Amino acid sequence: MNTISNLSVLPAKQSLPQPDSGGLSTHILPTSATMVGVCVTVIGIVKLFHAGALGIYVDKLLALDSALFVASAVLSFVSLRKQPGAGRMETLAEEIFLLGLMLMGLASLMLAFTVT
Repeated sequence: MNTISNLSVLPAKQSLPQPDSGGLSTHILPTSATMVGVCVTVIGIVKLFHAGALGIYVDKLLALDSALFVASAVLSFVSLRKQPGAGRMETLAEEIFLLGLMLMGLASLMLAFTVT
């Protein structure tokens, strides 16, 4: 008589591997790209309205700010690529992004006191 005690040969249902959320990089990448557009737009507005002597510094500061946001976007993109050191790149992207935000705040203060 055959026993059916070892009938657990059916494979267990396996779940598909879930993609990693990417941490902050999934938020930094699109936001940095948007901030580059904001910087370019404000530079155009400053040039259009001839914001005076301080306006010269505002557009240079915003150009630097735009470069920081591009660097932040590139680092966050690379950190999403699962390479060795991706966590460090994500941290660096976050730090550069925050520096860019602080400079943008400074530029907005300068612009507020320039335009009369």
